Amino acid sequence: MPILEKATARDRDSEVLPKVPVPPLKQTLDTYLKCVQHLVTEEQFKKTKAIVEKFGASGGVGETLQKKLLERRDKTTNWVYDYWLEDMYLNNRLALPVNSSPAMVFPKQPFKDHKDALRFAAHLIRGVLDYKALIDVRALPLDFARGQLAGTPLCMEQYYRLFTSYRFPGLKTDTLKVQMNTASSAPEHIIVACKNQFFVLDVVANSKQLNETEILSQLEKIMKMAETAEVRFPPFGILTSDGRTEWAQARDVLIKDQTNRDSLTLIESSLCVVCLDEPSGLKPSDTIRALQMLHGGGCEKNGSNRWYDKSLQFVVGLDGVCGVVCEHSPFEGIVMVQFCEYLMKYLTGSPFKMARASSIRELPPPRRMLWKYNPHIQGIIAASGERLKRLVNNLDMDVFKFKAYGKEFIKKQNMSPDAFIQVALQLAFYKCNNRLVSTYESASIRRFQEGRVDNIRSATPEALAFVTSMTDDRATFSVSEKMKRLRDAINAQTNYTTAAITGMAIDNHLLGLLRISKELNMEKPEIFCDETYLASNHFILSTSQVPTTMEMFCCYGPVVPNGYGACYNPQSDHIIFCVSSFWENTETSSTVFAKALNEGLLEIWELCSRISTAASKLADSSQGASQPHKSGK
Repeated sequence: MPILEKATARDRDSEVLPKVPVPPLKQTLDTYLKCVQHLVTEEQFKKTKAIVEKFGASGGVGETLQKKLLERRDKTTNWVYDYWLEDMYLNNRLALPVNSSPAMVFPKQPFKDHKDALRFAAHLIRGVLDYKALIDVRALPLDFARGQLAGTPLCMEQYYRLFTSYRFPGLKTDTLKVQMNTASSAPEHIIVACKNQFFVLDVVANSKQLNETEILSQLEKIMKMAETAEVRFPPFGILTSDGRTEWAQARDVLIKDQTNRDSLTLIESSLCVVCLDEPSGLKPSDTIRALQMLHGGGCEKNGSNRWYDKSLQFVVGLDGVCGVVCEHSPFEGIVMVQFCEYLMKYLTGSPFKMARASSIRELPPPRRMLWKYNPHIQGIIAASGERLKRLVNNLDMDVFKFKAYGKEFIKKQNMSPDAFIQVALQLAFYKCNNRLVSTYESASIRRFQEGRVDNIRSATPEALAFVTSMTDDRATFSVSEKMKRLRDAINAQTNYTTAAITGMAIDNHLLGLLRISKELNMEKPEIFCDETYLASNHFILSTSQVPTTMEMFCCYGPVVPNGYGACYNPQSDHIIFCVSSFWENTETSSTVFAKALNEGLLEIWELCSRISTAASKLADSSQGASQPHKSGK
């Protein structure tokens, strides 16, 4: 994870980062075969190997596509960016909540009443505006890489999309629009959702930003307006929780009316959304708070009090359940973490500033957003609500804190905490399913211009060798053999990580070759029709490390119906895991997986402890043997 240094993004504008490389074709094809061999049958692998060799042969299709890809690299800032964005996000037709949008869950806030909650919301909005001011003048501290290959400066572009992005639904593919603002056209309003109604809160009046007291006063007005029952619109926000094609169709119906067009334009051009949530009535455990962030509990609770297309939604629940929901296409989790940590420090470090009564201006009241609707539109909203309800009921989430040890113990073994946890996730999956599957771990490629991520394929042959030794009931493997296999698995994981963050992984490269073949109107190369390739891109285990230095955690859903989402946050003496799966799939269970993970982490700890005990005994005995005998004089 990046650390912050004194240099700012503005200082670095002159220093250009390198372009993402295109790996050598042979290297990618060899790595691909190594990644899949132990995950498919022998017969299937034989077939795949022949297809891959034909693709990579001298004068073959692979060489043609590679040449074109290298030409594309020369002509673009980042050859994979558009391909990756479409493949990962924009072409995906699934609903954003659970399937795509991650959430950051803040510590539960001790609100005594609604006034406390609104004061917190006003304070938070002020922190958001301060952070935006840093972004606007490019005064954010530069991020530098930490962990593997530490010290490299990282691309800061994602930060500049935090407040200026909006994901428009499309019938076949979505569009991510980023406003390239001149100062004059910059948005100066946020959207506040309260009781499923939407309001426009202008944060600037007469060329001067609102202070905290003024923001609080406006939020109080919004809450009163939301409570007036005579003007109550249907819950339009629920439409944004639907499948992307369904929402695109619904939006086409809405925009036939000018009133709706105006309301949508206001939301689309806002800085962010602040959701003032009703109490959920549930005990606010970590798991319950994570669910409230991911889907709001559906229409019966706060699921309609959202607008999922907007990049940042800050949730402030009257019951103290707070956090941020992010539309993932403009930026990665790490950018969300840096921003959230800034906000947390602002919220805890600077007291709420009550302005002097004389400095509080008489402001025009916030505007309620108006909608035109008919029975047809009401039917569409009801259908979206039903689909969200099914998604809410389907998500099986388990947030658990592993307390036996954290990253300090792992570092003492001279192992990378991330690689160690990835190997433990493989062991957990193997314990549940007696096999390994294609695994996704996001790897940042921000060392390069406009770099986003590539994939670390954690289900390595070395991980398989280790997990089989740990689960063998016949006690075939000695403690030292298991330890050797653990170190081999961790080294393989670390080496793959290094390759991925330096632009040498295989997923982006293979995607690039596939997309070039489409652009050339070629028949789809056999390598991409092969069942091995299709299975290798079905990520049953989707993982990522999202570490924080403050008390908060990230969560998200699985990316396939029969899969798990596994997000983890390693701290010095504990690790927070958020495991998700779907109830509708009988092969998966978040509780069972979390239990296996807990067991596996304890078994690896025991293995390391036995080795270090044996090593210290050996050291004691050799020390004893080398003690000089005292003479009897």
